[in-house]
Amino acid sequence: MRVEVTDRPKKSRFEVYADGELAGFADYRRAGDQLSFTHTETEPRLAGRGLATALIRAALDEVRERGAGVLPFCSFVQDFIKRNPEYLELVPQDQRERFEL
Repeated sequence: MRVEVTDRPKKSRFEVYADGELAGFADYRRAGDQLSFTHTETEPRLAGRGLATALIRAALDEVRERGAGVLPFCSFVQDFIKRNPEYLELVPQDQRERFEL
């Protein structure tokens, strides 16, 4: 399966495609140089294929490349950062306790 992740700034979300089909998205709100991730969703019929993980990994990698920060209001993004501490640096230090990071 070919997986692609694309930022759609006009929709305020990253989208994940599986073999060219929209398979999920991660909504965000931009405030200055920070993105607040609010919700992640994937197609239920495509569950268990790692699409949400690929989506968030690619989104956070892109945020890092931009030099921006992350506020993980979405529980999936919070859990992803907990399991992948190399992304913790994206969450401002003064906000980590708020997200139990």
